[in-house]
Amino acid sequence: GAMWGDTAMSAPQLLKGGEVDYLVCDYLAELTLAIMASQKMKNPEAGFATDFVKTMGSLLPELLEKKVKVVVNAGGLNVEACRKALLGVAQAKKLEVKVGVVLGDDLAQTVDQIQKSGTAEMFTGAPFPPMVVSANAYLGAFPIAQALSEGCDIVITGRVVDSALVLGPLIHEFGWTADDLDKLSQGTLAGHLVECGAQGTGGLFTDWNAVQSWVNIGFPV
Repeated sequence: GAMWGDTAMSAPQLLKGGEVDYLVCDYLAELTLAIMASQKMKNPEAGFATDFVKTMGSLLPELLEKKVKVVVNAGGLNVEACRKALLGVAQAKKLEVKVGVVLGDDLAQTVDQIQKSGTAEMFTGAPFPPMVVSANAYLGAFPIAQALSEGCDIVITGRVVDSALVLGPLIHEFGWTADDLDKLSQGTLAGHLVECGAQGTGGLFTDWNAVQSWVNIGFPV
């Protein structure tokens, strides 16, 4: 998938015909985080991509049978709550699944400290906003790779670099290290293409009106 609210058909399509080892879904954007922050302010258990949990509910048996790993940033601003909801679905279906999480991106507790430090916008020099609803760091791919190496079937993150969702599995599969700069660059490029979902397989086609059907648009493998 390429965004929160994207078609739910992508995951079953890839599972059915993609012969994939990893299913990767990117749910987050700055606007998405703002929406999730608003939800979490109303409900402490909210703030994650609920449609991910719903989708996994129908696909978990097939994912586990085919041993397809899942890496997503659906945790949004409440990674632990997302994991809890997913495990609840698995338990209801009497399925055993190991779900790992990547934490550390949420900087909400440090906002006061950042404001007092005089931190300014790096290009314009504008002061740090007096009020923010969320503050997040962009984490990288190595924590994802570590979770996979520890046997996780599904890895849920909060805010990570979009390409990290693909780069993490590549690091895990091929044993890349932080010194393999060329390979990491290549994996990052692949990640940026894959995380765009159907945008990278015709979604931006200029002659869109000539396409007979968009139902089975196809997603990148």
